[in-house]
Amino acid sequence: MTGSSGGRDGRAAVAVGGLWRIATFRAAFFLCLWLVLAGVNPADLPAAAAAIAAATWTSLHLLEPSRSRRSVTAMARLALLFLYQSVVAGVDVARRALDPRLPLRPGLVVYPTGLSRGMRRNVFTTLTSLLPGTVPTGEENGQIVYHCLDIEQPVVAELAAEEAALVRALYND
Repeated sequence: MTGSSGGRDGRAAVAVGGLWRIATFRAAFFLCLWLVLAGVNPADLPAAAAAIAAATWTSLHLLEPSRSRRSVTAMARLALLFLYQSVVAGVDVARRALDPRLPLRPGLVVYPTGLSRGMRRNVFTTLTSLLPGTVPTGEENGQIVYHCLDIEQPVVAELAAEEAALVRALYND
């Protein structure tokens, strides 16, 4: 029997196999999410199957699988950095709100991001919007404008550290 195991058809088979692996992973994620939110009830199986299939299909079309590898170590560091900064910033905001001797110096800070417009920048602004004390408010000349509770703090340096950690964790192409 003669046949080619390589070439164009072999690459297509690998690509399809990789797509099935990613689809299976995402379906398993949506199944876990369903179980956490709705619990285990055999009567819900048809609805769960339909919801998981629809969510998986939608995720594959809206967030196409990429060939880049995600760094688990970098993602863990990003999560720890985010948790640390959330706690520190939350305590700082609470102190400033409760202690009248600590002045608030609100204002706008322009951050010159290196991320292109689109999904990458949206992920970054979403992540930074969750940190207490800073809120992205828009763009100016391609840069992100943040409202801060204290403009004398090293906001730009902290945002740069967040951006670098995000790039290391998610976008190692």
